[in-house]
Amino acid sequence: MRTEDAGHDLRHHGDAEVRDDGAALVDLAVNVRADTPPAWLREEIAGSLSSLAAYPDGRAARAAVAARHGLPVERVLLTAGAAEAFVLLARALEISRPVVVHPQFTEPEAALRDAGHTVRRVLLTEADGFRLDPAAVPEDADLVVLGNPTNPTSVLHPARTVAELARPGRTLVVDEAFIDAVPGEREALAGRTDVPGLVVLRSLTKTWGLAGLRIGYVLAPPEIVAALERAQPLWPVSTPALAAAEACVAPRALAEAGHAAHRGAADRAHLVAGLAAFAGRGVRVVGPAEGPFVLVRVPDAAAVRRRLRDLGYAVRRGDTFPGLGPDWVRIAVRDRTTVNGFLTALSTALPDKAERPGHTPGGTAPTERPGRTTGLLPPASPAAPS
Repeated sequence: MRTEDAGHDLRHHGDAEVRDDGAALVDLAVNVRADTPPAWLREEIAGSLSSLAAYPDGRAARAAVAARHGLPVERVLLTAGAAEAFVLLARALEISRPVVVHPQFTEPEAALRDAGHTVRRVLLTEADGFRLDPAAVPEDADLVVLGNPTNPTSVLHPARTVAELARPGRTLVVDEAFIDAVPGEREALAGRTDVPGLVVLRSLTKTWGLAGLRIGYVLAPPEIVAALERAQPLWPVSTPALAAAEACVAPRALAEAGHAAHRGAADRAHLVAGLAAFAGRGVRVVGPAEGPFVLVRVPDAAAVRRRLRDLGYAVRRGDTFPGLGPDWVRIAVRDRTTVNGFLTALSTALPDKAERPGHTPGGTAPTERPGRTTGLLPPASPAAPS
């Protein structure tokens, strides 16, 4: 089933850009780190296959995740990727006034709407650098969902600002799926027990290239973990995924992830610098970017995306994210050689100034009317039953 609202397909994700006729394209649409999983991780997963006749036993992996964050196991729940966690939260918690801060990953809202909830949106704006203003979130919200760093904006919100959203009686869900791509995991809230109602979601699929295996986890107060666990089916995480979870939180893996985060930051700086060279042709990058992707405003983006595909490159369309329009794309960070090839293709794909919509030779393009810093939209209606 596709969950849609007025103009936003909430179930469109980057993998759609590289399926079918896009399979041969250079992938800058999906945020999974390239050249993963590493050989040692593939070996760990392969080593678990001899145990497939037995039912999965998640105790060791759960304990390993708890130890990695300095938490008791009662605060940890393993899930089939972060996407399952969003579904569990939508179905298991007693909530009536959920709010999703956009633009961000659309799966949380889709899960809430599919569970019958009426969702309110807080829209962060380009004029404010897509920065969080806690005062924009309605005081009566009993569930608030935010990504940090946020997909697709690549904005990293200060932990203290995010924590200001916490209230007694409110569940604060922070999606930290990309925080391990931030050097030192700056601004992370995982492991904090002093923030009331805090639920942190982590994914192991992005950094380690395990999107096809489906593994993530929830860090939350024990009563929330227990409620989510009751909503899970039996044995929700496979034996190979459990082996991966245990391996990916080991000291060796954490050190490797830290090195990858620093390399990724350097590669991102190279991409941003290359994109800045096209400022005269209307390209604007949201910054400072802190995730393994950048959000870019491009004139006539749909046509540019088509031309890029013809040139062998796939980028993520941005208009399916609430709060963004048709002139946005998200570009995944890749190694410098790949980025250099992409920048060459982009130079060909971009319209010349004279071709840009609204441009008058010898004059200036019309300016946009400034928007409010944040906007609270009316509730989005629940999706119709399928």
